[in-house]
Formats: sequence, structure tokens, C-alpha cells
Amino acid sequence: METLKESKNQIQMPDFDLNCFNIYQCPVTATMDIIGGKWKPMILFLIYKGVNRFGKLSGLLKGVSKRTLTKQLRDLESDGVLHRQIFPEVPPRVEYSLTNKGQSLLVVIKVLYEWGERNR
Repeated sequence: METLKESKNQIQMPDFDLNCFNIYQCPVTATMDIIGGKWKPMILFLIYKGVNRFGKLSGLLKGVSKRTLTKQLRDLESDGVLHRQIFPEVPPRVEYSLTNKGQSLLVVIKVLYEWGERNR
């Protein structure tokens, strides 16, 4: 697949496979299934920046319920984007980190951030 190229203020989109118009086979849909929603991009960004514990994430993400944060973290873990490490201590300590797959999503998060900066 080609990369996006700008020419004369017009973006050249890559040639899409016709399957892209089938929502169940579209790469954009696959990406949004993983990072879509209000909290997931911010969770990924915070974990990248070193905020890797539930309590810290919960404190920084104003407005997210503990239940929602737990679900979002579990979804990202089951999608292979986050690694969850449990330390056998009392009380138990859990830390999150980005997997290689999660690291590869940072490019997407950066583009979303830059677009938001220009268009908010």
C-alpha cells in the first residue's frame, strides 16, 4: 500500500482494495475497533508517557469511571496493544506497558493529535 502524499494541497490517497468498502474487511474499521472511543487514545498516550498504573490513569483521565477504565484497559490488552504485568506484592501492583503492536499505534495517535491541534 502506498503512503499518503501531498501535492498542491491535495492528498493522494492510496489505492484501496474494494474490500475496504465492506465494513468487516476494511483496515480503517479494524484500526478504529482497537483505538476507537473516548478514552483509548488518551490511555495509550499516557502509558507511552510513563503513566502505567491504574490509579494514576484514573486520576489523570477526568470523567472516566473505574468500570469504564477497567474495560478499556482489558480491551486494549486483549487486542494485543497493552501488556499487563502483575507483581505478587501485598497489595498487588499492576503495571501496563505498550506492546510492539501498541508502539506502532503511536504514529496514528500522533497524527490524530496534530490534526486536533490544527482543527479544534
